Amino acid sequence: MKIILTEDIKSLGKKGDVVNVSDGYARNMLIPQKKGVEATPANLNSLKLKNANDAKLAKEALEAAREFGKKIEASAVTVSIKTGENGKVFGSVSSREIADAAREQLGFELDKKKIQMNGVLKELGDHKIAIRLHPQVTAELTVHVTAE
Repeated sequence: MKIILTEDIKSLGKKGDVVNVSDGYARNMLIPQKKGVEATPANLNSLKLKNANDAKLAKEALEAAREFGKKIEASAVTVSIKTGENGKVFGSVSSREIADAAREQLGFELDKKKIQMNGVLKELGDHKIAIRLHPQVTAELTVHVTAE
């Protein structure tokens, strides 16, 4: 019997896959537990329409991420940290501080978990920080670190 999976099943496949299983397994396990539906022509057509809609939404999300990435790359934020004599830096700049500065100065809502930094910034000057907006889109934000 052909079944359309409604959720991921480790031994069979991923959600949306059409798999061939024994009749008993389908009737006694998959269909009653709502882990699959029978692959009738109506259900197959519904799956096809859902996949087309999901592809369209994914394309729109990718385009939106690219547009937002262009805005991010065209802008910069300034973060100040305390310094002592001879330009010695006290503390550092973290991803949370960069996200807060972007919200205050630019109005951009950036998730601190999406900001990809190697450690923290402990030097004055300009730094390029990668921000992962989408699995296929990464933008670079310029961060000016200045003394207070």
